[in-house]
Amino acid sequence: MLHGWDGVLGLLCRYHNMGNLLKVLTCTDLEQEPNFFLDFENAQPTDGEREVWEQVDLVLKDARSILDELQAYKGAGQEIREAIQNPNDEALQEASWAAVVPLVGKLKKFYEFSLRLEAALHSLLGALTNETYDDPTQHLEREQALAKQFAEILHFTLRFDELKMTNPAIQNDFSYYRRTLSRMRINNTQAEGENEVNNELANRISLFYADATPMLKTLSDGTTKFVSENKNLPIENTTDCLSTMASVCKVMLETPEYRSRFTSEETVSFCLRVMVGVIILYDYVHPVGAFSKSSKIDMKGCIKVLRDQPPNSVEGLLNALRYTTKHLNDESTNKTIKSMLQQQ
Repeated sequence: MLHGWDGVLGLLCRYHNMGNLLKVLTCTDLEQEPNFFLDFENAQPTDGEREVWEQVDLVLKDARSILDELQAYKGAGQEIREAIQNPNDEALQEASWAAVVPLVGKLKKFYEFSLRLEAALHSLLGALTNETYDDPTQHLEREQALAKQFAEILHFTLRFDELKMTNPAIQNDFSYYRRTLSRMRINNTQAEGENEVNNELANRISLFYADATPMLKTLSDGTTKFVSENKNLPIENTTDCLSTMASVCKVMLETPEYRSRFTSEETVSFCLRVMVGVIILYDYVHPVGAFSKSSKIDMKGCIKVLRDQPPNSVEGLLNALRYTTKHLNDESTNKTIKSMLQQQ
């Protein structure tokens, strides 16, 4: 960690020519990945980034409305309870169906958005891990607008899953829809809205929402798929991109001079979510995960950064590390790291 502005100046290696990137090499420890300030608030695409940036921007614009709709999702709990308690009351059965069908339309929309998000992720990973530059650090340094979009996808993903986990109505509504539709088919009853989701799509949607963190699973599976489909690219291109992003977020959060550059307090929570998101992706894609000694992510440092925030603001992120990572409970995981995560 850098102490004081004099320390920053002492370790300053160079300014980015756009003035939006401060790159700092910890010159006493050259085997570490370089840490740099990434302007999540103001990065704009260069001509070379623009084509991919514009594709991904269309998806991210819709991401904001998806979160708004999910946050406002109330469910049809009351109508469903009344219908179940009064199985012979046709009016109540019709009322519950009428309440559930448009909600299932929303759940379908969220699921279909996850497929678009995965495609956007593949575009970004393709741009940030190709052989244009010598290493992923140069990619993140010179393609800041794409790095920012990658961060925005991670931020959306963790926010979506936080909202989903605290809303049991989502799975209840969809389960009721499927049960009712099945009963209607047995009785040869036609119902308005039954073509909203056919059986095959219903199975896929059901699997999506059955996962505690469906969007994170989409990204984890999508990143793993990207690596397997691009065998010409060394896996390190992808894992180093993820570990460097984690380092960037950690340094910006723990260094007062960097943190003071944020114009909004929301950028702090943005950075925290992105840091946790890339750790989880790294843990899924790297052969031995984020918690091993060979990991390029400073897990103790990242957990300490989380612990230094107000507890109520990061509990969901700590839980994401506790419960959605792949390798935390491996025998090779450092006991100190496990202990740091278990502390309440």
